[in-house]
Amino acid sequence: MTAATVRLGDGLMVSPLGFGGMALTPVYGEVDPAEALRTLHHAVDAGVSFIDTADIYGGGSNEELIARLLKERRGEVQLATKFGLVGTPSAGYTDIRGDAAYVRQAVDRSLQRLGTDTIDLYYLHRRDLRVPIVETVEAMAGLVQAGKVRHLGLSEVTAEELRDASRVHPIAAVQSEWSIWSRDVERNVVPAAAELGVGFVPYSPLGRGFLTGTVDASTLGSNDFRRNIPRFAADAASANQGVVAAVQAVAAELSVAGQAATPAQVALAWLLARGRQLGLPVVPIPGTRKADRIDENLGALALDFTAAQLGTLESAADAVVGSRSADPNWVSQGRE
Repeated sequence: MTAATVRLGDGLMVSPLGFGGMALTPVYGEVDPAEALRTLHHAVDAGVSFIDTADIYGGGSNEELIARLLKERRGEVQLATKFGLVGTPSAGYTDIRGDAAYVRQAVDRSLQRLGTDTIDLYYLHRRDLRVPIVETVEAMAGLVQAGKVRHLGLSEVTAEELRDASRVHPIAAVQSEWSIWSRDVERNVVPAAAELGVGFVPYSPLGRGFLTGTVDASTLGSNDFRRNIPRFAADAASANQGVVAAVQAVAAELSVAGQAATPAQVALAWLLARGRQLGLPVVPIPGTRKADRIDENLGALALDFTAAQLGTLESAADAVVGSRSADPNWVSQGRE
């Protein structure tokens, strides 16, 4: 692990950046399993030991891939996985389940696929609106008591749902989309997490690659998940080049000033800076298929912004066009 660690809620210590495992599934195109495993090993070698997956990524194949890493390096990894969704990201989801029976069933399946006895951080992937969240969290708390799970997390919950859940059991982290171009969580969820001592784990911190300036929305493959997201539609993607230009401009300024920086590093460093401003631990989990991108992402930890540069990024974020989700109720934004 890197020299520094970050304390999320409930005493969970993790590396200052995590790794999002969904990138190592066919959701953005085909994947080479051997290269994927090499990428995971490189992440841990580089100090990115907080590894995030979910039971539906690749229909369970992502957990099985990570099991191959854990077989050799379980003691070096803080392992997070999720349950609740039925289906796959590429083929679509058919249900969301948060009932107690499914909680117990899902964890045993994940433990078997992962080849481990305990999950460090177990998330409810999405809220099942048919089941009171306190009932779901009570069932999850039972997993902690049984020794199958060490810490609990929630994904894409509202501030009210987070408060209700926290009354049942300490919540270590909320995982929701958060980046320069996805900031709706700052209105309610982030302040609630800060108030409750809950860490925040932003997924898609690079805007599903868009903020790096390397994604041409018009050339996305037919099976690319991003084709379903409104802000990747042609008109919106064109308008959103403004935020990419701002990120690139700040990266260029930092490089001239002696801090060699890439757009990806700027986007990640902005999230870390925003967490400090808002008073809560923030651990982004960028995903990648390439080992060198992990090294690049870690460079974000060393970046410092001027007030003017933060202002540039702030103003660009205000001009983003298009929803971050095809279904607003799918994420916390639509239920607040």
